Amino acid sequence: MPVRHGVVAIVPAKDEAERISSTVRAVAALPHTMTVIVVDDGSADETATLAADAGAYVSRHPHTMGKATAMATGVQYAQQLGYARSPVLFVDADLEDSAGAITPIVEPVLEGAADLTIANLPKQKTAGGGSGRVVRLARDGIEQATGRRVEQPLSGQRCLNPAALEAALPFASGWGVEVGMTIDVLNAGLRVEEVPVELHHRVTGTDLRAKLHRAAQFRDVWFALRRRR
Repeated sequence: MPVRHGVVAIVPAKDEAERISSTVRAVAALPHTMTVIVVDDGSADETATLAADAGAYVSRHPHTMGKATAMATGVQYAQQLGYARSPVLFVDADLEDSAGAITPIVEPVLEGAADLTIANLPKQKTAGGGSGRVVRLARDGIEQATGRRVEQPLSGQRCLNPAALEAALPFASGWGVEVGMTIDVLNAGLRVEEVPVELHHRVTGTDLRAKLHRAAQFRDVWFALRRRR
């Protein structure tokens, strides 16, 4: 039978073979982690194999279905493993060893002080990066919908208790998942807390792929906001 006190860590991942092993090991080593589930969203590399070798349960999409779907698959897998009433910790696959610092967003949920916690990351290294348009859209949209200003509305590092998870499902599609989740949980009257955490993503770029990614983010956030007006 699964251990009941702690969190189930869910890591959506796509083409993260260079980083997934260290991320999984760092998350698995946390004192409150009961198990780690990696959802491989149609990777073309060895992400799934390396995640399994690092000790994670792995569910693999045959083709890319988007971050929100990967997160939902992880929730379903956790339920199948017997963790239907356990808090869930979402972790981005590219945090590597820094994922070992994520405990501050877990503790308020386990202690009953918050229903949803969001990690506020320090300024990240970039190779140019974007203009911040997507963040502004998300932040302003959440504030208009709930009256609450969220400093890092796109942060993917989140911990939810069962009540918050129920309010957040079904997730907003694609890259709108965090914005939709925040609005839905706040509008359900639940407690949302932002917690500073020393986590670090890989360096972002300015090439065409990075620009297309930001465009997809903007689109998905816009749709998530529109559907919640």
